Amino acid sequence: MRLLITGGAGCLGANIVDHFLPRTGIQILVLDNFATGYRESLPSDAHNLEIVEGSVSDQKLVDGIFDRFKPTHVIHSAAAYKDPDDWEEDINTNVLGSLYVARAAERTGTKRLVNFQTSLTFGRPAVTPIPNDAPSKPFTSYGVSKTAGEQIMLASNLNVVSLRLSNITGPRLAIGPIPTFYTRLKAGKGCFCSDTNRDFMDMSDFIEFLDLSLDENAPQGVFNVGTGESKSIKDVFDQAVKYLGITLDEPVPIVPAGEDDVQTVVLDASETEKNFNWKAKVSFEDTIRKMYEWYDEFGVTAIFSHVKKPDVDGA
Repeated sequence: MRLLITGGAGCLGANIVDHFLPRTGIQILVLDNFATGYRESLPSDAHNLEIVEGSVSDQKLVDGIFDRFKPTHVIHSAAAYKDPDDWEEDINTNVLGSLYVARAAERTGTKRLVNFQTSLTFGRPAVTPIPNDAPSKPFTSYGVSKTAGEQIMLASNLNVVSLRLSNITGPRLAIGPIPTFYTRLKAGKGCFCSDTNRDFMDMSDFIEFLDLSLDENAPQGVFNVGTGESKSIKDVFDQAVKYLGITLDEPVPIVPAGEDDVQTVVLDASETEKNFNWKAKVSFEDTIRKMYEWYDEFGVTAIFSHVKKPDVDGA
């Protein structure tokens, strides 16, 4: 297998590299601009790993990589989300970048392309858990641009599966409430919880599914990947408090979801479970505990978010 991973220095990408690198008969090329990923997350001395710094929005670079490396399989993980007001950057990376990757993959005969999609493609869903066939109604820069990129992939002449992902939790996670609560509580700082609910899935469950999704004979199309279990941000906060052994002087503030946020994003993965004979196994409590044990050993490098922060003291 010749595996190209765009965005391969991000949390998901680096864990995928960790998973595949020890296998025999595999060559891996990572393309990343290190805007939200870290070169240090990737080994520098692996004989079967090449790292290229650059963006999927650079068509000449993308074409050159495909023409030279000729990947048999592609995992398209690259995404721009760092600034929710930067529509131009999100469009360049998430839309045009997806177009360039799809065209190059078509031209060079890629056998299977796995696209990573945000569950924010569903916007504010009418039903939760969100069914696999729920309509896409994104309204943020990140959601709109990622959805456009996904449609480009699906319209290509490629063997494509696009995965609508829940909140995947594992080594190097640097986005969202899990690292935020850990770092702020350890530093004795205040926190708040948005009045929202999410679906949290352990990295080991995701990697197990990714193996199945890369199979050239596996189903094509779009599939939800999650646990289907709704947990509030307050539930995450409570797990952090419990893990760190902290006694609170007063209850943590619960604030309404921001104008660019969604009350509940929980995925119904029943179609995925049926089509791939797969199901997430790790409990919510174990998922959060494993993450904090990893932070204890390695720390939190940085924290990003794709939503605007509410104007709340202690945020």
